[in-house]
Amino acid sequence: MHRVRTPLFLASTFLLLASAWPWQLHGQTGQTVFEGARLIMGDGGAPIENSAFVVIGNAFTQVGRRGELRVPPGAVQVDLTGKTVMPALIDLHGHVGFQNIVEGTMSKAFYTRENLIDHLQRLAYNGVGATVSVGDLEDRSDMHGGRTNWGDVPLQVRKEIIPNAALFRTAGTGIAWPGSGPQGDPSRVDVPYPVSTVEEARKAVQDYVLMKPEFIKIWVDDRGGTKKTLTPPLYRAIAEEAHKYNVPVGVHNVTLANAKELMRAGVEGWLHVPVRGGEAVDDELIGIVKQRIARNDRPKIWMTPALITAWMDTQGGTRPAWLDDPLLRDFYSSDQIEEYWGRPLAKRTPEEVERAQKEFELQASNAMKLRAAGMRIVDGTDTGQTRFLIGYFNQLDLESMVAMGLTPAEAIAAATRDAAEIARVNGGLVAPGRSADFIVLDANPLEKIGNTRRINQVYLRGQKVDRAGLKAKWLASQKQKIKSSVK
Repeated sequence: MHRVRTPLFLASTFLLLASAWPWQLHGQTGQTVFEGARLIMGDGGAPIENSAFVVIGNAFTQVGRRGELRVPPGAVQVDLTGKTVMPALIDLHGHVGFQNIVEGTMSKAFYTRENLIDHLQRLAYNGVGATVSVGDLEDRSDMHGGRTNWGDVPLQVRKEIIPNAALFRTAGTGIAWPGSGPQGDPSRVDVPYPVSTVEEARKAVQDYVLMKPEFIKIWVDDRGGTKKTLTPPLYRAIAEEAHKYNVPVGVHNVTLANAKELMRAGVEGWLHVPVRGGEAVDDELIGIVKQRIARNDRPKIWMTPALITAWMDTQGGTRPAWLDDPLLRDFYSSDQIEEYWGRPLAKRTPEEVERAQKEFELQASNAMKLRAAGMRIVDGTDTGQTRFLIGYFNQLDLESMVAMGLTPAEAIAAATRDAAEIARVNGGLVAPGRSADFIVLDANPLEKIGNTRRINQVYLRGQKVDRAGLKAKWLASQKQKIKSSVK
């Protein structure tokens, strides 16, 4: 063992360790010290240059500067000079499990343990340490005295620690007015509890909480006047019933009027910006947010802006560099990339691009005003439909948050520390006691946020993700599809 002088800023760390050194607390196996990297801890502060951190088992035990830590005897030393390290990302708004990514199709039949794990591996490959999925295929009441008999794959997978895969958490099936929940592919439209009366709303919540979801998801969206949607009496009943069981509520909402009523009802989370559809946040809504926080009335209010596609649409008429990013092509075929985004973006007219820019700017302004009032912005990609690129959207979400007005350090903190707190997972920070989930980068994202895509290595729970093996598996699947189509 070599001993060095302990700086004052590490004193609190050692006090936490009390009378035992970390190798005594965690055992003698899996001891590694990583040295030399620029370390972004995920707290929004300045990075540590020429850092060092110790991982024992699945957790960080010491963090500081190179040469200033007490290194466990026999620890493996990893030199990361020239690299940048940041925490793994946390996604609070996914819809994983339904896609057959190679075929580019969706179905309930695809919602298997094997397919869900494949999606979690794609997230891990892109530096995501954990995800909360929404609208998952789980057995629920059919609201007529029977059950859907959809099984319990999400409930089982969330119990597992799967090598090379992000941790999985579920927000259950969701609740919506019949047929007005998730749209797009028909496989997801009937997944939420269908409710149209206050009695049904309360009964749905009573069944829903048995899943022990991270939060209860509701949809309040009339889809531009084409659908009926949950009314204020219904979503108030849902929020009141959920809070009896101490379960938070997260909402997909559009209008300013509903945002105000939902905020008054104590809803905690928004999946998307709370005010959309061309409307602007006003002083009344800002006042409601501030009042809730001041009264300590469910003050942890958050949103996943999920402005990724809106930001991507502003790049129409051009060929954005990310379309040719090697990281994206590691697990999506060239044909899929062109079908989903390359050709549609190229065809956008200047008028369409201008409209997209105005819409993005308005939603970004709404999000930043609410953030200034006290709402938290956290990472959430809305991934799940075929065009919503699983894993890669987490990278583009960081870019969209910076385009909204966050600094790179703020965007990283939103997608790591803050998202981990809402998801209630022990990641999101490079700090003693936290799960050793981190990304090794070849470039500094504080200088350019797109550098988070320059991934060299990913570690989850102290173990290096086998990115080479995963990439080989996905490329083989793509080649097999090509062979099958030729036949």
